[in-house]
Amino acid sequence: QVQLVESGGGLVQAGGSLRLSCAASGRTLNTYVMGWFRQAPGKEREFVGAVSRYGSSTDYTDSVKGRFAISRDNAKNTMYLQMNNLKPEDTAAYYCAAAQTTSLPRSALDFRFWGQGTQVTVSS
Repeated sequence: QVQLVESGGGLVQAGGSLRLSCAASGRTLNTYVMGWFRQAPGKEREFVGAVSRYGSSTDYTDSVKGRFAISRDNAKNTMYLQMNNLKPEDTAAYYCAAAQTTSLPRSALDFRFWGQGTQVTVSS
């Protein structure tokens, strides 16, 4: 199994930036396709983006394209979500997740392992 821990969330004004980290232990990170999801109160969990096992491919939901970037450093067993030009609608709890798939899924059901979440709040 793999254990995932997110960090880097906080309060930021609109237009600002944050970088979230997801640290893995228990298994080497390159075993997994990795993804980021977010969930605001009263809303369903939403796919943000995913990255292939060695970082060669990424996929993003339309609302974050051009603003967010996923990367991974398998040697450090860490995945990152760089968030730029943040908007109030980005406010949510952000979760990293790991999937044992060959393609890049968008469904939360395809990700077996999850972190505890880190809160991102963007003020207007």
